[in-house]
Amino acid sequence: MNVHNTEKIPVFAWTDFIENGAMAQIKNLANLPFVFHHVAIMPDVHQGYGMPIGGVLATKDVIIPNAVGVDIGCGMCAVKTSLTEIDRETLKKIMGEIRKAVPVGFGHHKEKQDINLMPNYEKGILKIVDQEFNNALTQIGTLGGGNHFIEIQKGSDGFIWLMIHSGSRNFGLKNAKYYNDLAVSLNEKWRTEVPKEHELAFLPIDSDEGNAYIAEMSYCVDFAFANRRLMMDRVCAAVNSFSSASFDPMINIAHNYAALEHHYGQNVWVHRKGATLARQGTIGIIPGSQGTKSYIVSGKGCKNSFESCSHGAGRKMGRKEAERTLILADEIKRLDDIGVIHSIRGAHDLDEAAGAYKNIDEVMANQIELVDIMVELTPLAVIKG
Repeated sequence: MNVHNTEKIPVFAWTDFIENGAMAQIKNLANLPFVFHHVAIMPDVHQGYGMPIGGVLATKDVIIPNAVGVDIGCGMCAVKTSLTEIDRETLKKIMGEIRKAVPVGFGHHKEKQDINLMPNYEKGILKIVDQEFNNALTQIGTLGGGNHFIEIQKGSDGFIWLMIHSGSRNFGLKNAKYYNDLAVSLNEKWRTEVPKEHELAFLPIDSDEGNAYIAEMSYCVDFAFANRRLMMDRVCAAVNSFSSASFDPMINIAHNYAALEHHYGQNVWVHRKGATLARQGTIGIIPGSQGTKSYIVSGKGCKNSFESCSHGAGRKMGRKEAERTLILADEIKRLDDIGVIHSIRGAHDLDEAAGAYKNIDEVMANQIELVDIMVELTPLAVIKG
């Protein structure tokens, strides 16, 4: 852990390198009037909107939409199967079945899904959820785009694993935009000391607006979980189209949310933006990039990290930069050489190539005081959003 003491409060960072844009955002966080104790930075840190991804921020009495992010409730799920091997041809067939069952990218289901798959809520209470609910009936059980993925892996425990990274689809995006815009408007009205250009507009917890955001954020987290659960059910069914596997209970953990927690003797709002809960004994999931290893981990409950760890490898270059600078043939060869059935087809796919991400081995080495590795997962086949 590196300690930076140049701002109002300390910054604890589990990395030796932080890009300039992310560091500028971290300094903004460390000077907020309501920031609590210190700012924690995970080893996968990179620049985001307002707050860097891979950041953990505790606040007193306020909540910050941009410190949660636009894909509220985005996270990971994983299932251990009873299988110990899948041959390559069977893998291809399974991936074909998954593609039929799970729309990816901007794709939605053609028909509305069973309303009972949705988290419960009381109509008329949640403004954005009410507005988007009917659309979400075609979005539940869909992967989305960007860095979301479905992967089949071989575990160091000898078993085949299934893993999904996905979020809350349009629910999260619409809620994030609505409540951040609302916070910006109110902050201007209140003439707050938080500069607008820092993109860290806040809502007081004791305000109607703050309570509304918390309620809608919580629904987005629940929806993202329901979304992953439905996809995993259909991925398991695809596997069993060609096998008679059994499946362990699903591991699920989010990495974009805020929660009221007790730290250093006080109740505070902990914002995890691209960061994963790592309380003592909490089972978490840290994915690598396309074609690299992922990890099932157990949290160590490190107080200095607000009991958190990284949510993945973390980007080392932006999407457009990756498309401009990475060499398509090299990235395809990288994956072909290790035998992964992958999703790199053209230059437009380079934004999700392994070369665009940090080295997951270094990321894991930097957080040995945050988590213990339980299972190391080697990719066999991947579908990208």
